[in-house]
Amino acid sequence: MSVAVIIILFIVALFVAVCLHELGHFITAKRAGVKVEEFGIGIPPRLFGIKRGETIYSVNAIPLGAFVKAAGENDPTVPRSLAGKGPWTRLGIYAAGPLVNIFLAFVLLSAFLALPISTVASNGLMVHAVAENSPAEEAGIEPGDIILEIEGQPVRRRGDVQDIVNSVEEEAEITLFLLRNGQVEEITLKPKLDPEAQQLKIGVWLWWNMVSQVEEGSSAYEAGVRPGDTILSINGQGVYNDESISSALRSVEEGEEINLVLLRDGKETSLSLTNVGYQTLPGVELRWVDGTHIEKERLPVWRAVYLGARYIIYMPVLIIEAIPLIIKSPDMALVGPIGAGQLTVELVRSSGFSSILFMAGIISLGLGIFNLLPIPPLDGGGMLVAFIEGCRRGKRLSPRTVRLAYTIGTTFLIALAILVTFTDIWRLPRGFGL
Repeated sequence: MSVAVIIILFIVALFVAVCLHELGHFITAKRAGVKVEEFGIGIPPRLFGIKRGETIYSVNAIPLGAFVKAAGENDPTVPRSLAGKGPWTRLGIYAAGPLVNIFLAFVLLSAFLALPISTVASNGLMVHAVAENSPAEEAGIEPGDIILEIEGQPVRRRGDVQDIVNSVEEEAEITLFLLRNGQVEEITLKPKLDPEAQQLKIGVWLWWNMVSQVEEGSSAYEAGVRPGDTILSINGQGVYNDESISSALRSVEEGEEINLVLLRDGKETSLSLTNVGYQTLPGVELRWVDGTHIEKERLPVWRAVYLGARYIIYMPVLIIEAIPLIIKSPDMALVGPIGAGQLTVELVRSSGFSSILFMAGIISLGLGIFNLLPIPPLDGGGMLVAFIEGCRRGKRLSPRTVRLAYTIGTTFLIALAILVTFTDIWRLPRGFGL
């Protein structure tokens, strides 16, 4: 799929999420008896509008989102005004937009999880490298070994090793069967708890291949490919057997750069060479895990719905846990519309068209959560003011206090928008490395 098509789909997803957000405010305000003067698609100047009842439904020149204009948004003396409603009614109107986005995210994520997905399955996983002082090193596991089975359970997918290891009790010994030099060997080891990840680990990096030989003088050798490397992807496409490498190379026009992502000593590194019509990597011999292929899997609908809801519920926890990353690396953690578009392009190109649904869900969820922040003039700021006034039994905050809060909040949001836009633009040449 071309980058242009992906960007258009991203813009459509963002546009729909914003429009449904405003539709949530519109419907709730109407049901609460607030006079809605205009519901607009896009940002003025107005191209045309149709009046139905007391509301103008308009289409505007700048195709960025939508808006709802309620009567007396800040003047309670206006008849049927938003400001004239009670605090709890106003809180509900402000909350409606973000809640619509969160519900839309739930639907989209559940739909994405219910789709059939392609996974790589194989007759084991190959050890690329072994961490120093790890249980794997102590047990004698070596690069090039293929883990076939752990605790009687076959290892067929990348997540199997971690899932099986974490299903045993801490301090318990586990039994592994390895394929080494054509012979099956049995070893035992005791996983260690990684305090940072809070997971039991054995200390290995796994994939489906390893470079066994590189011909000196070949373009791959000149580019820096060496024996012991593991090839993770070619031009953003994951590789799992010889056919997948040929497919990735065929997608590169002759004369264009072939971008390789390698695993070397447990760390990712990127190399490039010019394509001169290669159908396989020149001068490179690879050792593969036998039987590696693509399988289609589909979750039951109830499971997809459960996981979609679970993702929504745990998102605030994930955001809190990400605060240290945001502080340490804001350039990778803070993402605005430009960064979200770039991330969508990278994800769709590496994971397929169905990931559009996932990104649309994330966009809608991010929009909903962001607007719930208690910062005027966001919806959360209006909710905060309404909540305080509700706790004061309807006694309003002084106009001066509200204006000051909105001025401070608006200044902060403008500074944040500048920072996020700058980091988005600065990240464009590097990408997210998916």
